[in-house]
Amino acid sequence: MLYNFPSCGEESDKFHDLTEAEKVPQKHNRSESNLLIKCKLCSRENSIDVIEGSNGILTSEDENKFKTIVIFDCRGVEPVDFQPKSGWIAEAEHNGKKFEEVDLSEKEWAEYDEKNQNSVGVYELEWNFIKVK
Repeated sequence: MLYNFPSCGEESDKFHDLTEAEKVPQKHNRSESNLLIKCKLCSRENSIDVIEGSNGILTSEDENKFKTIVIFDCRGVEPVDFQPKSGWIAEAEHNGKKFEEVDLSEKEWAEYDEKNQNSVGVYELEWNFIKVK
């Protein structure tokens, strides 16, 4: 993800990976975060955590709708852009095949479900960030 630092207005210049499975120890206290990111301009250390249990799934019923798929606890930083990569899981409807390590870096993905003899895919992937308090 790309991030903005509201305290100084700086924006990160490269994408940073974030996963719920990884925890990094914070330098100034005993807690851990999923991502620690230091602003190059003001040198403040900021953190982001995935709220446990907030991961959601998208189904065909969610087509053409925005749906929350994860909630972050952001301290001193705000996400502004997302770059999907590989590692997603897609499952064809009606007891179809499960596709693992789906790569969404092109914002589209397509395969063929031999079990149901259908093409399956993710098309025109879009996202947005909504600030919640």
